[in-house]
Amino acid sequence: MGWAGKILGGTFGFILGGPIGALVGATFGHNFDRGMSRLTSGEGWGLGDQQRVQTTFFTATFSVMGHIAKADGHVTPDEIRMARAVMDHLQLNASLRVAAEKLFNEGKQPDFPLDGVLKQFRKEVSRRSTLLQMFMEIQLQAAYADGALHPAERKILLHIAAELGIQRRIYEQLEAMVRASSGQRPGTVSQRPTLEHAYETLGVKEGAADAEIKRAYRRLMSQHHPDKLVAKGLPEEMMKMATDKTHQIRTAYETIQESRK
Repeated sequence: MGWAGKILGGTFGFILGGPIGALVGATFGHNFDRGMSRLTSGEGWGLGDQQRVQTTFFTATFSVMGHIAKADGHVTPDEIRMARAVMDHLQLNASLRVAAEKLFNEGKQPDFPLDGVLKQFRKEVSRRSTLLQMFMEIQLQAAYADGALHPAERKILLHIAAELGIQRRIYEQLEAMVRASSGQRPGTVSQRPTLEHAYETLGVKEGAADAEIKRAYRRLMSQHHPDKLVAKGLPEEMMKMATDKTHQIRTAYETIQESRK
């Protein structure tokens, strides 16, 4: 049984405290409480175990997404549509869809403990840098819902990156990648990118040598490999999003290769 089945069935084998634990409890209610009462000495999962990380990733993803959407003072229809499009694309079942919407709304509250959530998320994910970057990409994608990034949103995104230990240059590369594909809804068939966007996606300059471009391509493909990300704690429901990222990276590389023939 995966993390979603355990949380919905009330069969948790670990205690998840802190602000993320409070969000999980408020979102899943009696199922979470029931699971807490079933703890046994040999059943628990420790800090950093996969299903615990998956629960943390899901909870932080949608609550922080709601907080960013409120960054400029109000949540726009485009931002709501993007959040729903992400949920649609993940093909969440009815229960998880309701949970994601609750978490999104929790994030919009004025007393949402952003720094506490980020601190706990980083601790749970530990040194899984590819997971932290995937989380950042999802938040950027939601922030670009209307095709642009509001200054208040970017300020919060930079703060999030710093709190998660993501270097500024890595953040800039992730933002460029998302900006290159902004305007496309999750799950839509991506069109061939412009050459400029292809270079942005790979994080290389137009004059880069072929060897540098190939290294960037291979590094990004490895970082976004769906099976590797799930093994590190990405919820299975988000595997499709990672698959789409690898398609975007591959298409960008092919575009550059064709332009150099």
